Amino acid sequence: MKCLIIAAGRGSRLRQRAESKPLVPVLGTPLIERVIRAARRGGADEFYVVSGYQGPRLRAHLDVIADRDAITIRHLINDRWQEPNGVSVLAARESLGEPFLLLMSDHLFDPEIVRGLCREARSHGLTLAVDRNIDNPHVDLSDVTRVLDRSGRIREIGKGIERYNCFDTGIFRCDPELFDALELSIARNGDASLSGGVRLLAQDGLAYTYDIGERYWLDVDDSRAFVKAEVAVIEGWDRRHPDAAAPVKTHIA
Repeated sequence: MKCLIIAAGRGSRLRQRAESKPLVPVLGTPLIERVIRAARRGGADEFYVVSGYQGPRLRAHLDVIADRDAITIRHLINDRWQEPNGVSVLAARESLGEPFLLLMSDHLFDPEIVRGLCREARSHGLTLAVDRNIDNPHVDLSDVTRVLDRSGRIREIGKGIERYNCFDTGIFRCDPELFDALELSIARNGDASLSGGVRLLAQDGLAYTYDIGERYWLDVDDSRAFVKAEVAVIEGWDRRHPDAAAPVKTHIA
């Protein structure tokens, strides 16, 4: 399956570790390389990466990965990288006319999440992998995107919503309808965020959820999460075979 990774933002909270957030090394391996590795184990076989800030540097590194690992990585450029993340997703509109995975460049995850998501996603619309462990003390509630799910469908999504029962893991299986929803969100609501497009799909009953259960994921968005990412890698979460039973969850975000 084709996989879109948005990697255009500045990532100011990790700038002390690297100028380009996707290239921040976690025990020697850049974040985006770990994302690509996990996605491949989950079934992705062709990658589209949207770059923006520090784009030439990121694209050069991706070319090295592609040559070294014999994988296809296609470059998409978002010159408006300062704007919300939906603009980066729209950069792929002309390249993706079929179902695709959508990932963030700074989220680590168990490859089994991708496998399960692709297996259970609906035939139309969008399916988001969600974490129902809303009592996890490590989740930064001021930053995580919250989701209100009802009977397997997204009813509300956003960073500041008061009613929620799960968290957005940043792992999606999408149909091209997402691009129409994003453009409509911008035109109708002035909202260029990915969540804005998801809200419109949800209004049409086309935004579904997939429960990740106890599987691991981590948003590496600041120095605190970065340290926990190093611990997780040392503990070997990313070396488990993708077909193995799901590990005991150490969800940190």
